[in-house]
Amino acid sequence: MSNNIPGYSYGQAATAPVSLADLELLKKTLLFTDDDVRNLRLAGDVLADQTDAILDLWYGYVGSHPHLLQYFSHQGEPDMDYLGAVRKRFGQWIADLCKRDYDQTWLNYQHEIALRHHSAKKNRTDGVTAAPIIHFRYLVAFIFPITFTIKGFLAKKGHSAEQVEAMYAAWFKAVTLTVVLWCYPYVREGEF
Repeated sequence: MSNNIPGYSYGQAATAPVSLADLELLKKTLLFTDDDVRNLRLAGDVLADQTDAILDLWYGYVGSHPHLLQYFSHQGEPDMDYLGAVRKRFGQWIADLCKRDYDQTWLNYQHEIALRHHSAKKNRTDGVTAAPIIHFRYLVAFIFPITFTIKGFLAKKGHSAEQVEAMYAAWFKAVTLTVVLWCYPYVREGEF
């Protein structure tokens, strides 16, 4: 785990408004179990040396869709420094998703990420002038490409089809969980 990434403030985020009890209920709702934790750890090992290739694929996807790229652009032009800074944190997010304990520190950082997608903090971390918010619909819609595209990477290390499916299911649950948490600032108070 790296703390040398600009803007990566894991362990320094303010307390999340979602409680650990709420997190446990979300995990239950997602059928997220100890087996999923083990499978995420394995997925983290499998994906560790593939992170750049994963990010190349995801960035290619975003870059090929102007309606997504505009969130990292200024006056219609992609901000390459901003994209690069976010890419480093996105790579760390893969490791965090797989390897971190889903404790208060993790929960706090998920809320920080949520704020950085929302107008509450979008652009502040990197001091850029890009779209002031990532619209809610794309947070939710992005669950599919971030999940669907990972399976091929999970299958590259010779694990059985059953192990790949277990890692894939755990990844899907973890991505869904984080996106649900990232939706918090977009929901009216008392309705989350």
